Amino acid sequence: DLSVPPSGVSCSGCGAELQCAASGAPGFVPAHKYRGLLSEGPAALRGAVCQRCWALEHYGSALRLRLPPEQHRRVLSEALRRPPRHGRAPLLLYVLDLMELPDPLLPQLPALLGPDVPAAGVLVVGNKVDLLPADCRGHLGRLRQRVAAACARAGLRGGALVDIRLLSAKTGYGVEGLVSRLQRSWKCAGDVYLLGATNSGKSTLFNTLLRSDYCKSRAPDIIDRATVSPWPGTTLNLLKFPIINPTCDRIFRRQERLKEEATKTEDQLNSEEKKYLNQLKKQGYLVGEVGRTFQQQKPSTEIDFDPDMLSYSIDEDPRDTPKKHEEREEFTQNEVKDARWCFDTPGIVKEDCVLNLLTEKEVKLVLPSHAIVPRTFILKPGMVLFLAALGRIDYLEGEKSAWFSVLASNLLPVHVTTLSNVDTIYEKHAEFLKVPMGGEERMKEFPPLVPQDITLKGIGTSEAVADIKLSSAGWVAVTAHEEEELLLRAYTPKGTALVVREPPLLPYISAVRGARIPGTPAYRTKKPPSFVENLRTSGSR
Repeated sequence: DLSVPPSGVSCSGCGAELQCAASGAPGFVPAHKYRGLLSEGPAALRGAVCQRCWALEHYGSALRLRLPPEQHRRVLSEALRRPPRHGRAPLLLYVLDLMELPDPLLPQLPALLGPDVPAAGVLVVGNKVDLLPADCRGHLGRLRQRVAAACARAGLRGGALVDIRLLSAKTGYGVEGLVSRLQRSWKCAGDVYLLGATNSGKSTLFNTLLRSDYCKSRAPDIIDRATVSPWPGTTLNLLKFPIINPTCDRIFRRQERLKEEATKTEDQLNSEEKKYLNQLKKQGYLVGEVGRTFQQQKPSTEIDFDPDMLSYSIDEDPRDTPKKHEEREEFTQNEVKDARWCFDTPGIVKEDCVLNLLTEKEVKLVLPSHAIVPRTFILKPGMVLFLAALGRIDYLEGEKSAWFSVLASNLLPVHVTTLSNVDTIYEKHAEFLKVPMGGEERMKEFPPLVPQDITLKGIGTSEAVADIKLSSAGWVAVTAHEEEELLLRAYTPKGTALVVREPPLLPYISAVRGARIPGTPAYRTKKPPSFVENLRTSGSR
């Protein structure tokens, strides 16, 4: 309905301004629904979501809406260039996907901020740690060192880099530690902005913090969760919640709760808690419970009983009780007049990312949603490894066999063949390689695979020399005999990034495997056990 002006109210899921004039623009709500919400009053519109967020939330389906990359950057840049509130520059929480190291946008952060952007510092959050299998003792410390090295290369060091935290916004691992760190050092000094690339997990972290001790006690009942989906660029504008003031009393009560929870074992959890914990264990290797110390006590609801509404004669149909409109809770002026806010911002688009080439169904297969199970293969010269049809590695020259460990979504197929059969396999990708989907017609429009030659020298059969990162589809850790020189040729779709990561992220990953499968180059897979944070092991004291 072109006659209805924009609402001036943001979608509670993605932050776009709600409107009913343009179905292809951000924030669209069908006109009949939009007018119905307006008739219910301003509060009804404030709790509404746009058609796109509704489809993502209820059907997991992304309506085709892509904003230009510069628009995401403009929204972020304008937000960060606001004059400091309360006389204090904001703290920036940069959310980094550990699987994307070296993060392509981290070096751009100083330029994005610019000299005129006031910031109290950057706290870097290494997210999705739950998806990575432990390749040896102390692997988390090594991952933190890898993030620190990436920050140093990007020019983030000294006072500009506040801290580095590893966590999982999805399973909750490390989140309580992040909340404690923020409340202990940042307190309630100023606003906090979540920054990062698309699909780094900013909105998931925003939702997790919204259900933690970091937000005001009434905020989870008033502020809706951000829309989360695998589709890049789900958040289109700013979302926010008010940060709780961590007084000495609140910090003490919070620490008491954490101490009490740390004495529990899995056996002491109730059935619902055990069910939820087991679900998280299937999703990630590292799990942590995020609790709330300061919860708003809800008054008990009174039920109006009207016997006349329940009585009807045998000749009458039952009458439906008219539903009362449920009043939406709002913050009082006193609650927010001096509040500091935590903002979720639009993700910065990675321009050379393979996800930009994929359909919605393909993105769901490529992005890992559960703990990655490493798949290791032993290849001789003249053999080829396919990761779906999104990446390929040819072992061209070498004296001995080498080990290739694939770390990617468990739903992506890996196929090993020979150089003589490689063209035949690629032509039959629909049967063997799964992504892209759609047969010959889809492949005609999909960019061709472009080669890059790589020379590596092995450092021993127990330690990988490098990772070959096939854009955002995953990576292959290469392990070879000491001093053994390998000539490889790696392929990714034209326009996407292929990175040789040295040193590798998980150098000892080839050891996380079962026995060799007879007659094949593959080893049986082996999934390491999950670890639950802040929960005592049964039998320990």
